[in-house]
Amino acid sequence: MEDTLIYNYSGTSSLLDKGNLEELFLAQYSEIQKNTHVPCFFWGNVGQPFILARCLISLSNIVRSSFSLSPFQMALLKDPIVTAGNERLRFEGFSHCAGVYARIDVMPDGLDGEFPENGTTNVDFNQPLINALGSIRPNEKIMLSVGEKEVGLYKNEERIIERKVPLPAKWIKGLGTVQVYLSESEKRYRFNKIQTQQLFRAMPKGVIKTDYYLTVRGNKPVFSPVKSSDSVCIGGLHRLRLLEPLLPYIDSMQVFSHVRMQSTTWQLYMGNIRLSFSLSRESWRGFSGEGALLESLLSDVSDEWIDALDKYAYVNQSVNPSRLALENKISLDKTENITAKLASMGLLGYDLDDREFFYRRLPFKLSRIIGLNPRLKNAEKLIEDGKVEILNNNKERTEARVEGSGVHHTVILEEERERCTCDWFTKYQGERGPCKHVLAVKKLITA
Repeated sequence: MEDTLIYNYSGTSSLLDKGNLEELFLAQYSEIQKNTHVPCFFWGNVGQPFILARCLISLSNIVRSSFSLSPFQMALLKDPIVTAGNERLRFEGFSHCAGVYARIDVMPDGLDGEFPENGTTNVDFNQPLINALGSIRPNEKIMLSVGEKEVGLYKNEERIIERKVPLPAKWIKGLGTVQVYLSESEKRYRFNKIQTQQLFRAMPKGVIKTDYYLTVRGNKPVFSPVKSSDSVCIGGLHRLRLLEPLLPYIDSMQVFSHVRMQSTTWQLYMGNIRLSFSLSRESWRGFSGEGALLESLLSDVSDEWIDALDKYAYVNQSVNPSRLALENKISLDKTENITAKLASMGLLGYDLDDREFFYRRLPFKLSRIIGLNPRLKNAEKLIEDGKVEILNNNKERTEARVEGSGVHHTVILEEERERCTCDWFTKYQGERGPCKHVLAVKKLITA
């Protein structure tokens, strides 16, 4: 199966009863971890275990949901990714169709424990664990462990079950794309608990196939099928129902919108826990196919940047490219949009509240992530086969002819505009990233 990655867990996640204390163990997997016997990423108390359990159940529901796939495709299991470091935990995942992205952030004040190792890994969310999370009661104490500890705390679990889990390649691609969209989003609204609950209670029923708009009338937020001057466009509004189980526990909600209305993000605040929930433009569009990161991948990121991040940046640390370059004596030449390039490679996440990127390396090989973009591969093939001819190239305008299947396409690049005569560009007008012909011309003139 070329469109899936198969990975194994050495054990299973579980919730163990230790007298009056519950111990939650999340089994880990990493394709890039050099030492398979590393200590766990986190071990300690959770300040709001009941709320965290509800958030993890909601995240599990999100990664098991789909809004465009067949029942067979929905049968595939996907497990969330957890990033631990800088005194905080972040859990993230996608729906099956990759059109819904969610991340749980447990802030430093919500944790009391140790971070023996920092890193990013897949975690095993099996059905017995989900059932156990549902049994956690308010004010009940639990210990959380991410990864398998060498001290053998869980030795009473005698069986070791090796589980093979398919992870669609588009799920990995989406994790890079959505970070770029988040960095291009702006805060539009903030609602208190009562306003948020009123808004969701008035949501239309059933599957909603047309666009709706979020706006505020007086002091009341509403969903309307009619666009207004300051409204936020939402495609596939019914997907927001995945948040309904968490509404009784929230303090407030903030809404962010992409500058070109390509996504919306809804952040729920629950004490020391924050859940971010992003929707693609329409329910049938996954973040993996948007092409937002393709131009970021056109120019290579040097190995020294990757090495510097691995050696000097710790997980969840905010990333300042200029400072990192100065501290590690890396040339700042060709570093324009370096954060977007690093994010597209799975090396950075984005925090909307802090308005900054943070380091988190996906637990997959960089070559795998970069190689998951067919449009980029096809662009490189066009150059390799000599099918790109530059007719005119200056600062204001580039014109090129690209050979296609029985036809020649004309590509025109101007300062803030690009055009191509191919069917892809005609259909999407650049909304889903550049076509392979535009990519090939851009790569050729910047080589």
